[in-house]
Amino acid sequence: MVKLESLKKSNQFIKVLKEKKIHTEYFSIFAAKNFFKPKYKSNILISFVMKKKIGNAVKRNKIRRKLKANVQKLLKKKGAINRDYTYIVFGKSNAYAQKQDVLLQLMEKSFSKLKK
Repeated sequence: MVKLESLKKSNQFIKVLKEKKIHTEYFSIFAAKNFFKPKYKSNILISFVMKKKIGNAVKRNKIRRKLKANVQKLLKKKGAINRDYTYIVFGKSNAYAQKQDVLLQLMEKSFSKLKK
């Protein structure tokens, strides 16, 4: 089973934020080739970030849970997410009211664009 492993140090975040990026109405995804090895080979390095400007903790956590669930679904599909990359996903406030299916389709398109 693939586990999501988060980035820990600020220099790791800075390195990823300088590489590839995709912006949508509901989230932004930043990606960089793996420069840091995950704890286990099957894990994927991905962090979910929500700004305080989005709203209270309940709203931020709901957006984070939606995005994480979508990533878990995409990991079950073969080749939907490239495991050779480290990702950061920034959630936006519009994602709170949006349905899960719409977010999933948009996220799948975004990850496929990052592969190129």
